[in-house]
Amino acid sequence: MGRLRIILPAVCALGVAVFCSSTASRGQSAQESEAETRSRPVIGTTLHGVVRDSLNRPVSGAKVCLRPDGTYSLIMQTDSAGEYFFHGVRRGNYIVHVEMEGYASVNSPPFILSGEESKTIDLALQSAKMDIPKESSRDQPKFFDEPHFTVAGVTDTASLGGHGGDTIVRNREALARATSSLGKDSPEGNHGDSSADAIEMSLREAVTQRPQDFDANFRLGRLLVEEAKPREGLTFLERAAQLNPADVNSAYELAVAYVDAGDYARARARVAALLAVQDRQVQENAELHHLLAEADEGLGDPLEAVREYQRAAELSPDENNLFDWGAELLLHRAAEPAIEVFTKGHLAFPRSVRTLAALGAAWYSNGSYEKAVQRLCEASDLNPEEPNPYLFMGKIQAAETAPSRAIEEKLARFVKLQPQNAWANYYYAASLQKRWNVSGSVEDAAKVESLLKTAIRLDPKLGVAYLQLGVVYSQRKDLSNAIASLQHAGEATPQLEEAHYRLALLYRRDGQTEKAQAELQVYERIAKEKNEETERQRHGLQQFVYEMRDRTPGSQPQ
Repeated sequence: MGRLRIILPAVCALGVAVFCSSTASRGQSAQESEAETRSRPVIGTTLHGVVRDSLNRPVSGAKVCLRPDGTYSLIMQTDSAGEYFFHGVRRGNYIVHVEMEGYASVNSPPFILSGEESKTIDLALQSAKMDIPKESSRDQPKFFDEPHFTVAGVTDTASLGGHGGDTIVRNREALARATSSLGKDSPEGNHGDSSADAIEMSLREAVTQRPQDFDANFRLGRLLVEEAKPREGLTFLERAAQLNPADVNSAYELAVAYVDAGDYARARARVAALLAVQDRQVQENAELHHLLAEADEGLGDPLEAVREYQRAAELSPDENNLFDWGAELLLHRAAEPAIEVFTKGHLAFPRSVRTLAALGAAWYSNGSYEKAVQRLCEASDLNPEEPNPYLFMGKIQAAETAPSRAIEEKLARFVKLQPQNAWANYYYAASLQKRWNVSGSVEDAAKVESLLKTAIRLDPKLGVAYLQLGVVYSQRKDLSNAIASLQHAGEATPQLEEAHYRLALLYRRDGQTEKAQAELQVYERIAKEKNEETERQRHGLQQFVYEMRDRTPGSQPQ
């Protein structure tokens, strides 16, 4: 699942320096800071973000301080939408600090700006009033309203419907996994960025010269984790934790590294220790509960994971926490609860493409093809350049026999916007092929063939495109080209069982009995292996047992 990496509102209270205060003590105004910055060389980098309160409302007039490793700061206030912008920031290491009367100040973790880029860092302010709630209300969620469902337990997925050969069930499961993957961070890495390499080299030199320096070990370890080198980063983060066991930020980053390295048991132990600290701001930190959920899921305890994802969303109902909560529910076949969470996520964040696409996937998993198509089409309209809604449409139409005019129109736009995308060409061809199966239009057939050939040219390893091209030739009674296309499909994707089955039929029609028998045996072997693997996956993925409570009239998610 996704991780925000904006952590621990209690950091300031635990001793991290408040940089803006020190700047203010020197009498430096925002205008003076900006004037000084304009006199320095800049590289066109932009930093922006939104400051919200614990109820996800934008906070206007908050003082935002951008502090580099040097001796000066940039200061500005958030606008009426809670947004702040720093333009023309030079490359380097920075931290963002936010102050607002009536709230506890908050720091971002240190980060790197390197080269021409636009970086977004959103932060949440917690009320400065820290009255401990009464025991009876302590566990009441700060969520927008109470969910209408309760996840009570788990059961064996394989025992509750579907079998290995059920195309629709397989498709729903595949789409649920694809939805879950939308919440996962892609490895950042430095991709050859010379400035990031220089920073890493500098930090390594610092650790070599001062092995007992907490800050050098901590910064190098975190940088390595951000560069998708968690096992290497663990060495330095573990040393930092030994040098300063009381530092909450260091403990959190060490737990992050354990999760990224797949050491979920140690990650869970670290987070549990943090949550045991007698500090309410730490105990009610959404990022800690979110990280604990990741560890629980990794340890094969989805029931605890979904509860921690829910707790994170209750404490901080931002888009990321809501999405990951819904994705966990959907992954474990709790489609109705997932629909409710994604619906509320969409209402709170109507511009989130992935939330709306996930809502479409949840409706499809719940058996509503029409609502799924509607939501996916709406998601594609939010940002027509984003490929995932189109890819989801392509996936769900694969298991349907009837053509969908709405999907066809959106996939046509996908090809127009991304003509060099092999999957765009393939999925649009597959959509037109369904219409051609009904209309028998020569024009449709020619268009399908052209799109499939384009997809193959763009990606010669796209076996499904060869397969569909073989189907086109078969329907035209073009036996030699059909056989050649299906042979290519089997070579490009050896585990594509349908290609072997169709090839066996064509060989038999062509009188090549031995080849037909051989392909049929390959088909049966692959089909058996896939069915067995599907069953193993289902046995390994527990299904949530949940209860839906009565809703008030008109509250049914749409």
